[in-house]
Amino acid sequence: MGIEIKTVGVIGAGQMGNGIAHVCSLAGFAVRLHDISEERIKAGLATINGNMARQVSKEAITDAERQAALAQIVPALTYDDLGGCDLVIEAATENEEVKRKIFTNLCPSLRPDAMIATNTSSISITRLAAATDRPERFIGIHFMNPVPVMQLVELIRGIATEDPTYESAKEFIGKLGKTVTVSEDFPAFIVNRILLPMINEAIYTLYEGVGSVDAIDTAMRLGANHPMGPLQLADFIGLDTCLSVMQVLHEGLADSKYRPCPLLVKYVEAGWLGRKAKRGFYDYRGEKPVPTR
Repeated sequence: MGIEIKTVGVIGAGQMGNGIAHVCSLAGFAVRLHDISEERIKAGLATINGNMARQVSKEAITDAERQAALAQIVPALTYDDLGGCDLVIEAATENEEVKRKIFTNLCPSLRPDAMIATNTSSISITRLAAATDRPERFIGIHFMNPVPVMQLVELIRGIATEDPTYESAKEFIGKLGKTVTVSEDFPAFIVNRILLPMINEAIYTLYEGVGSVDAIDTAMRLGANHPMGPLQLADFIGLDTCLSVMQVLHEGLADSKYRPCPLLVKYVEAGWLGRKAKRGFYDYRGEKPVPTR
């Protein structure tokens, strides 16, 4: 039998973590939100409050629902504060070393029957599970960004993940009102295995001078009916994240078709990481985004 999930810990109060805390609290779960500093937790809570207020103004939820959900989220300043959780979801930066360190330090604080999940978009679930004391209770639960809006969650079992863990995770995602797609544990899973090489190819198209930023994004928006162009999407995801996923694909599958475009590397080296850095393939410092090439 899988564990019944009632209290969810979230490690990381950034873009993904606060979105996960947001949907869990609205679905009636008790949430413990952790990050490396109290300031970051507070910033995450402020973002959740703002996003929920927007949902209220769109009449997606009521103000009473917003208040009830916010009351469900409690800051967790230490890993020990996550001790009562049935499930802890790690949503830290997309860096294997950082994630492994979190799991090593987290495990002693958890109950033996607690489940651990990672929100990684590309790293091996089997390898991350091996950094814990409970690989059979470890699973990949990959939410899409922005979490409150996106319907899909990828569920990825590691080689050691047991059936009850998988069943509990599936039931949990159902309670969030999201749709599960199951992926095998190969680099970047399903969505990013297909999406990131497309973005990388769009960057090559720019790099080789086939089209300008504007031409490429307009072409894919209107020619392939994509809601946003691939370069605009790259800026939204974060160019550092795009690069790290391409590196995982390139190293993990050893196929030259996954080679990160040198222009993507250059932008990341410049610190032009997209929307969050105010510059990427577009410059976001003015009234409206302007292409940088």
